Amino acid sequence: MPQLPITLEAITVLDAIEKRGSYASAAELLGKVPSALSYIVQKLEEQLQVTIFQKQGRRSVLTPAGKHLLSEGRLILEAVERLTVKTQTIANGWEPKLNIAIESILQSNVIFSVLNEFLKSHPSVEIDISEEIMNGAWESLVDDKIDMIIGASHPIPKQKGIQTLSLCDFDPVFVVSSDHPLTRQPQPLSDQIIAAHRAVVAHDTARQWIANTSAVISEDKFFYVPTIEYKINAQLAGIGCGFLPRQRIQKYLDSGELIELQIAEIHQPLPLFLAWKIVNQGKALKTIRDMLIARKAEIRC
Repeated sequence: MPQLPITLEAITVLDAIEKRGSYASAAELLGKVPSALSYIVQKLEEQLQVTIFQKQGRRSVLTPAGKHLLSEGRLILEAVERLTVKTQTIANGWEPKLNIAIESILQSNVIFSVLNEFLKSHPSVEIDISEEIMNGAWESLVDDKIDMIIGASHPIPKQKGIQTLSLCDFDPVFVVSSDHPLTRQPQPLSDQIIAAHRAVVAHDTARQWIANTSAVISEDKFFYVPTIEYKINAQLAGIGCGFLPRQRIQKYLDSGELIELQIAEIHQPLPLFLAWKIVNQGKALKTIRDMLIARKAEIRC
């Protein structure tokens, strides 16, 4: 079998140069000399018959072909990292690294308290936290990009092999800022009246799956934000209306900065779950899961 020009080393070098902007800085990051990196890139360009980097001032920037190569190459690096972690887990039972997604709707103080207690006993385990919204969390779990979701919402994917436990409830409150026009409308508000006003919407973080837009009444006036924290701030600023978790905004309701409005359709509390794949049997994941379950009464939206 002929030797392939694209190696893990070559992708790692391209990744470092793109992130650092120069061969010298990338060489420092990788513990190599710049000439070694230049040789790897030059050899790769010769074998592929493409130009990967071009100079823009003092920076080395990727050509369109180079961008494509690195984009696809990073997927390979991520897959190799996951393979490495799973292999080590099988060997000793303790994962060297856990990737955990926290649903943006949750308050994270109790979760981080649990993780801190875990790390005191297991300091060698590396933890990578991401923030996800709706289907984005499920997509990451199904695609093995994360090991566990804290605060996953309905609908639960139909794929077999996913285990869930009830964690807490999201109590949705329809609110606006104190000076919003909807405060002057008779209540309960009809969907038709609400639909005429801009809604603040937290983006579903799904990349490939169909995005889920939960409890949005407005028809064509939207202001999109990346997290629930941004959504709270946008509604405080009067940009639009929407549902927010009661416990996260209680202080603003008490101060009058946000006004709870009654709407025609009553929205019941929505269950949120702890979710993981049954095949993930690592001791670190199980330990954190058990610690979260023990303190689930303290976890709030």
